[in-house]
Amino acid sequence: MEGGGESQNTEGTLPDRHRPAHLLPIETEDPLIIFITVCTKNRRPLLACDDAHGLIREAWEVAKLWQVGRYVIMPDHLHLFAAPAVRPVESVRKWTSYWKSHVSRHWPQRTEQPLWQTDIWDTQLRAAESYSAKWTYVQNNPVRAGLVTKSDAWPYQGEIHSLPWYR
Repeated sequence: MEGGGESQNTEGTLPDRHRPAHLLPIETEDPLIIFITVCTKNRRPLLACDDAHGLIREAWEVAKLWQVGRYVIMPDHLHLFAAPAVRPVESVRKWTSYWKSHVSRHWPQRTEQPLWQTDIWDTQLRAAESYSAKWTYVQNNPVRAGLVTKSDAWPYQGEIHSLPWYR
């Protein structure tokens, strides 16, 4: 996420992104759901504990411009789905900066600062199949990482608001 820029891929047709584009959400008839990934600075494994889980959930509750749906918190990154809570839609990047700052201010170990990488990855979902496929991928992260044998056993996941894909 940090550093980089763009380089040409092997076919030379499209740039390989080393930084997310942060396009503005496109409002359509479909629900507006953004898939977000946030990493710790230098991918340090700080997040997979009860205290971090509670603090992150608290920050999401305080940061009211977007609603958090399903999420999984891994040791060094987290994935979440979010939908706007207000219209007009506020910047997901600013919202994320707000709750990351909240978590950092309340983090008990000052020596672990800075907590977060500067940037985030955000992708607007375009179809129900995309939402379902991304959730399956995210939910299985702890299994792929060898942290649990079944995704339901991972304690640092949940859903704060239901963000159904309807239509």
